[in-house]
Amino acid sequence: MRGAAFWIVAVVIVVAGALGTRLVDNDFIFYASYFVLQFVVLATAWNILGGFTGYVNFGSAAFFAVGAYTSIALDKAFALPLPVLILTGAVASGLIGFGTGYLTLRLRGVYFAIATLALAVVLETLVINWHYVGGATGSYVIPPAEIFFFDTYVEGLFSLMLLLAVAAVAVARYINHSRFGRGLAAIRDDEQAAECMGVPTLKLKLISTTISGGLMGVAGAPYPFFVTYVDPVSAFSLDYAVNAVAMPMIGGTTTWFGPVLGALLLGSLQQWATVTISSELNRLIVGIMLVGFVILAPQGIVGLVRKYLLKARRP
Repeated sequence: MRGAAFWIVAVVIVVAGALGTRLVDNDFIFYASYFVLQFVVLATAWNILGGFTGYVNFGSAAFFAVGAYTSIALDKAFALPLPVLILTGAVASGLIGFGTGYLTLRLRGVYFAIATLALAVVLETLVINWHYVGGATGSYVIPPAEIFFFDTYVEGLFSLMLLLAVAAVAVARYINHSRFGRGLAAIRDDEQAAECMGVPTLKLKLISTTISGGLMGVAGAPYPFFVTYVDPVSAFSLDYAVNAVAMPMIGGTTTWFGPVLGALLLGSLQQWATVTISSELNRLIVGIMLVGFVILAPQGIVGLVRKYLLKARRP
């Protein structure tokens, strides 16, 4: 998809989503869609580091929770508007991503993955002992009763998350087609060879961890206003870490649209299972689909489609 066509489609999606809130009178649709779009942002953010660069991050829940608790702390202190809270959540998570990358990006493979998982444990322990934001008991957030243009706050948050999802995908698409993205791909394919060719690997990896962490913070910042109650168990939930890895793997990690496909497919399936069967099946669904794709289609949905198209072109 060319640049102009992408932006036309992006604007149409955002406008259609906002206008759709005037036509659909069912808050559950917007509630479920919010969660799916939230995972679009998370999966896209994870893929910038895990897919483009090849560094698997198991600490997605930590960056998500940093965005959420940044919103809670600043809302308690200054009652800032939500767009400002989203921006500050992105900055806080991005800075933690930069610091984590500076300390751990010299590690590779399983060692880096373990370091990111340890980050989540450390940050959760700090939040549990941070009484200003509720500590282990959690904290309530009271959203505004009304929001401009929308009938309910859920509709407004859905439209906002749709805008954030489109923005995150736009960032990933730009990186994928940029010189910066080609440098990340070189690191993913062979980091030592990239260094020998003069690629500034550490600099590119630091930028990648910063952008990835910042986008995860963007996903987490509106979360307290959506659920109205946040505790460390929910904010640092394993579901965020698992889904952030599984969705790009299922969709395809080497392109900007692979995580979007994976998030839409897996997120919608999880919401359907939550309503029709039980929310406890979500992790089972993720596990089965992830194992199935790793074994049968390691390149994800995008890889399957490319493989099919290549076969179709052969005489």
